Amino acid sequence: MRVLGIILVVAGILMFVFNGFSYKTEKRVADIGPLKIDKEQNHSIGWPVYAGAVTLIAGIAVLLVGRKKS
Repeated sequence: MRVLGIILVVAGILMFVFNGFSYKTEKRVADIGPLKIDKEQNHSIGWPVYAGAVTLIAGIAVLLVGRKKS
């Protein structure tokens, strides 16, 4: 239970610091003999700020509940 709480707290803090991330993919558009045309696409994944707050609060709650039961 304590490990889950720590993971949630760390994830919540990271979600506050980083509002999302992006990555690139490469897609083949045309392949005509020796000629190959590729297209690079950027993809972004983001989350709202309140998601980090909810995760952080949930982690703290799990840590406090685990402390009271011990």
